[in-house]
Formats: sequence, C-alpha cells, structure tokens
Amino acid sequence: MTHGMSAARSGTSGLAVASLVCGIIGLLFFNVILGPLAIVFGAVALRQNRGGGAGMAKAGIALGIVDLVIFTVLLVAASSSGGFGWYMGG
Repeated sequence: MTHGMSAARSGTSGLAVASLVCGIIGLLFFNVILGPLAIVFGAVALRQNRGGGAGMAKAGIALGIVDLVIFTVLLVAASSSGGFGWYMGG
C-alpha cells in the first residue's frame, strides 16, 4: 500500500482541495484570478456535499476572500501613490 492517497480514494472532494490550493497560492500570486476561483470551487464543493472536505472548502472560501481583500488593498495603495510605474534605470 502506498503512503500517498488520492483525493478520490480518501473521500475528499476534489473541488474542496482545488479551492484550498487556489486560496493558498492566491495569497502570493494572481490573487485577482485565484481568489474568485477559490470562492467558486469552495461554494460548489459545499453545495455538492459529497464526500468529505467541508472544512477545506470553507477554508478555501475564506482564503479566496482574503485574496480579494489583499488585491483591493494593493490597488488602493498603488492608486493613492500616483499609480503604477516602471523604472528602467538610467
């Protein structure tokens, strides 16, 4: 028997896992894209209510909301300082 079990074997919803992964990765990269994906995947996983993973789905939804809050804060900070600018040296 192998040590790593897939989500299908353990009874955990794949959408719940996807929600959690999108939420975690969205904290660092592409939060405007992965945040809403985490929320949608988590909501669908909770609605299907098949298998386990309700906790992971709720955590994914919470992290998706945090992703969007981080994006909003960064957007407000960038707009209050004159917008985005690139400095190429010289």
